[in-house]
Amino acid sequence: MAKIAVLGAGIMATALSFPSSENGNDVHLIGTFLDREIIDSIQKTGVHPDLGLKVNDGVTAHQLEEAAEVVHGADVVMCGVNSFGIEWAGEQLANLLEPGQKLLTITKGMRADDDGTLKLLPNVIKSYLDPELAEQISWNAITGPSIAGELAVHHDTCVVFCGHDQDDLDFIANLFRTDYYHVWTSLDFDGYETGAATKNVYAFAAGFADGMLRKAGKENDRYVMYNYSAAVFAQGQRELTSFIKLMGGNPDTATGLGGVGDMYVTSAGGRNVKAGGFVGEGVPFSEVRDRLMKGVTLEGVAAINVIGAALKPLTERGVIGPEEYPLCRFLYSVVAEDAPLEMPWDKFFGGLK
Repeated sequence: MAKIAVLGAGIMATALSFPSSENGNDVHLIGTFLDREIIDSIQKTGVHPDLGLKVNDGVTAHQLEEAAEVVHGADVVMCGVNSFGIEWAGEQLANLLEPGQKLLTITKGMRADDDGTLKLLPNVIKSYLDPELAEQISWNAITGPSIAGELAVHHDTCVVFCGHDQDDLDFIANLFRTDYYHVWTSLDFDGYETGAATKNVYAFAAGFADGMLRKAGKENDRYVMYNYSAAVFAQGQRELTSFIKLMGGNPDTATGLGGVGDMYVTSAGGRNVKAGGFVGEGVPFSEVRDRLMKGVTLEGVAAINVIGAALKPLTERGVIGPEEYPLCRFLYSVVAEDAPLEMPWDKFFGGLK
């Protein structure tokens, strides 16, 4: 039995408590300052209010003030905050982590320097730690197609745990593997984390076609826009593969769970797809952000803002060519400049030839 301490009590962090606790592990959910009502609910009723499910026996909920006590002596520490809180999480973990612990992140996204240099979020967390401590921590992450609610109710879910040490990965994976939670492992940490971050970019575009049909009053027509969506998906997958190579990962990673698989499930629905649907209806993104979906966390749009903005300085430095990433560049113009939905088809797939 292992002790697993989880910083963050959101739906995915809590969903992961199901397979880990069912394997007999001692699982502790630590709420952030935003999770107080969630922790209160679990402590009083056992129910996670957003999942609508009772957590398993063997899962204990704690408010943030108990974090140091809970993390002390843990075998595995999970970072379960969303990408908007990664700097806060870095500050917390810098004071909580102990030498020899294995960190397992589920937070996906990137940050960028002014020169366009892209950084994976686990490396952002690492930058907050004392360098000596950082070297004594095992850095690992969960990637792949995983909808929290489906995992929590035991629907078959296939993921990849990636890291830098195979023995550590084997240890962590065995804490979570069940007959419904199927875990593969990979040492292509940069490739899998890049795929997990960039697939969010293209989920936003997955909503365009449905919105365009609604705008035209054709949402119930026999003929819909699968052709449109398939071409956007294919170009997105092409760019995701290129991002993986840019970040030093194995391009083959893009063909499996950490690439096309994750991109498929993220494009199937959710908040980012809904936001893209409004844009497809002709609503400027600034209105979607400020009125229609005000206060809603849009991780895909956040990824577009970071990665899309980085493309210009990367191009100016000659790191990438001006013809690369036409869909990501276009999506950035939509969310940052309210550009109209005029898809640059002729630039896709290497340009018309």
